[in-house]
Amino acid sequence: MSFLALHLLYAALWLSFGLGHSLLADARIKARLKPFFRAGYRLAYNLFAVLHVALVIGVGWWLLGDGAAFDRAPALRVLQGTASLLGAGVFIVALFGYDLGRFAGTAQLRASAQGKFLDDEEPLRLGGLHRYVRHPIYAGAFLLLWGRIEDEFSLATAVWASLYLWIGARFEERRLIARFGEVYARYRSSVPEFVPWKGRAWAE
Repeated sequence: MSFLALHLLYAALWLSFGLGHSLLADARIKARLKPFFRAGYRLAYNLFAVLHVALVIGVGWWLLGDGAAFDRAPALRVLQGTASLLGAGVFIVALFGYDLGRFAGTAQLRASAQGKFLDDEEPLRLGGLHRYVRHPIYAGAFLLLWGRIEDEFSLATAVWASLYLWIGARFEERRLIARFGEVYARYRSSVPEFVPWKGRAWAE
């Protein structure tokens, strides 16, 4: 298979993940599937996403993983290592800014076992790292992806995963505007998307 065909196939795999993830997050699709999964929908959604992205990356490694490592200058290695560490820190801190049980879907199952209902949707989060960027988890992921580039496979992964995150942020913001209206619109107009070039941009 040609070089171009291999990369187009890997891109198509990332496209399949993006479409699948977006479709399952769509309110209409969710309304149809929720009766089957009930309180376990969020957990099932997350498990499917993990398995899907693992399959995408695994097949990508099979297609492109035998390439030689890039000849990187020592300064670039240090820069990338720093970016990776910073990205991991940002990702973890941002993740712990959410209700992890609800985020994963386990809290909904516990609530259901107690005869209670817990919505999959969290309240609007504007504190912590969200005061600096609107999507801190994505910002951390970008740093990790580009900080780990060392060969053809990791470069392709950084490109396609970054494109997925950028497009995903567009869809997520539409959903947040629809749900939270003017509050989120004001927040979006004040706070940068991924790069905290304004410093602490949200004080409320």
